[in-house]
Amino acid sequence: MSRARTTILVLSVDEAHRLEHSLPAAAAQPDAEVVVIDNACTDTTRTVAERHGARIVALSQRRSYAAAINAGLAATDGEAVLLLNADCVLDAGFLAAARPQLDRPGIGSVAPRLVRATGMTEAERLEVLDTAAMAIDRRRKNGLVGHGEPMARRARRAPVFGGDGACVLYRREVLDACAVGAEVLDEDMELWASDVDLAWRAQLLGYGCTYEPAALAWHVRFYSPTTRSQISPAHRTLQFRNRLLMIAKNDSARSLARDLPRLLLYEVLALGYAVLRERHLLRGYRDAYRLLPGARRRRAVLRARMAERGGAAAAPFGLEPPVSP
Repeated sequence: MSRARTTILVLSVDEAHRLEHSLPAAAAQPDAEVVVIDNACTDTTRTVAERHGARIVALSQRRSYAAAINAGLAATDGEAVLLLNADCVLDAGFLAAARPQLDRPGIGSVAPRLVRATGMTEAERLEVLDTAAMAIDRRRKNGLVGHGEPMARRARRAPVFGGDGACVLYRREVLDACAVGAEVLDEDMELWASDVDLAWRAQLLGYGCTYEPAALAWHVRFYSPTTRSQISPAHRTLQFRNRLLMIAKNDSARSLARDLPRLLLYEVLALGYAVLRERHLLRGYRDAYRLLPGARRRRAVLRARMAERGGAAAAPFGLEPPVSP
């Protein structure tokens, strides 16, 4: 069988009911192989995947998001890889719009225009942006660009920091360059911000990301700035911890020194908030310290790779697509 130009990698954690809607749209994309990662599912994921012609990567034990995606990447070989959540439905022309952008010089990934939905059917789609891309500011705090804006506002292609892990297209070459051993996504991070971390590494290695508004998809978002209060303390602690790990792995002394005043202010405010409002977040400091040796090891690999490529690239903090008039 010839190598597919694009692998569409869909993770299911007992999400057969979502796959019923997302897989037909994925299967309709041209020149693509659809692969479902069955993360030790106990529902009908396998049956639904087979019915829609998807190949299955079956995991015998439940793994974290990062570890499951890494297993799927290791089992596929598409020249490009679309990481796709089961709760995301692609427009018919998605890959036709997104895939050519990877052929542009310096572009390693494509962030699509994600539109909010309350459910998986057409009737549940909103005229509101879920996100146009991911950005990270000078406090090293990541966020969703355009979340909650009218969907027509971010209508121009532009460079961005990275694409949201719910739906982002990467060149395989970039994923291979960012990998540390067998890990593309950092398995110590488990879930939250692992996509931001990957985007940061790609930027440091000189691979840009472009926002392509013609690549359209609808997403039912589990976590956003508007739903944080509904997320469990464990998940909030994980996100709090992972921000610190990203800084330890990816940041440079020069960049930290430049932004030190605002970083220190933010850290003081974050600590105060944790002490006064969400004491469970304090575990994030302990856990980040415990995982620091692994972060340092990954950092050493990244820095060596950057040196091989001719030096460090600057991370474009705050880079967002423009708002249309």
